[in-house]
Amino acid sequence: MWPFSRKGASGFSSSSTAQQVTDNIDATGLTALVTGASSGIGTETTRVLALRGAHVIMGVRNMNAGKEVKEAILKEIPSAKVDAMELDLSSMDSVKKFASEFKSSGLPLNILINNAGIMACPFALSKDNIELQFATNHIGHFLLTSLLLDTMKNTANTTKKEGRIVNVSSEAHRFSYPEGIRFDKINDQSSYNNWRAYGQSKLANILHANELTRRFKEDRVNITANSLHPGAIFTNLFRHNAAVNGLVNVFGKFVLKNVQQGAATTCYVALHPQVKGISGKYFSDSNECKTTPHGTDADLAKRLWDFSMNLIK
Repeated sequence: MWPFSRKGASGFSSSSTAQQVTDNIDATGLTALVTGASSGIGTETTRVLALRGAHVIMGVRNMNAGKEVKEAILKEIPSAKVDAMELDLSSMDSVKKFASEFKSSGLPLNILINNAGIMACPFALSKDNIELQFATNHIGHFLLTSLLLDTMKNTANTTKKEGRIVNVSSEAHRFSYPEGIRFDKINDQSSYNNWRAYGQSKLANILHANELTRRFKEDRVNITANSLHPGAIFTNLFRHNAAVNGLVNVFGKFVLKNVQQGAATTCYVALHPQVKGISGKYFSDSNECKTTPHGTDADLAKRLWDFSMNLIK
């Protein structure tokens, strides 16, 4: 990634790393849950939060990969508190089982990072018969958040510390379908476009955080909810598109962020004092950023909430 990126109001830029944006921040005593933690920016987010003293629970689909990440982090940071739990965001049964086990553990929850995601894959339905990108990127996280909200509220009340929900979205939300969310055509294979469907799911991440914010303010809950674009990152997310994947492998290291830079905005929104009390915002390069008009549409956010609630019943 270009080393001469301009710094924004936060003092950070696109080339800032997760360690740099959390420098001198003490997260001791905080418990964080990171989904999709066994690869890419999820792994780096876990490592840096653990480095700063947080107890990190990794929600991972592949437990073997999760254990390897945990062992690698403990080898580098012997004092780290890291645990792995099985979680498949594309399956509501898996999400419910995970949430039940988490609540049974008695662990508090200060920070929830909805990070896991799939990108631009061919049309497929989840185990619950929902278009796979929408199911994995949005519905799975929507259900997980709903099931863990009481735990987060209790933690915020007991510790008197602000809870933070962080939805990892994408600038791809700008390329969703023209109507934003295709409520009546979520599972319509005939009009499916893999990139627009990805954009739709990422727009849903933003709208989810915005509607959470509205509800938290209404109920005077000490929890914030924000969304972010991590940047175009040199990871395996492009694997479903052979042509793009080929270009990424050749030119990626020159124009894309590395994983350390890619996890920066997530860690910034999750831990930095500058973000205290800020909710319902969208971040990029560790600075507040504007979304599309769809991304600030309160009616669309409310409709998505009701639609999602019906799907998880």
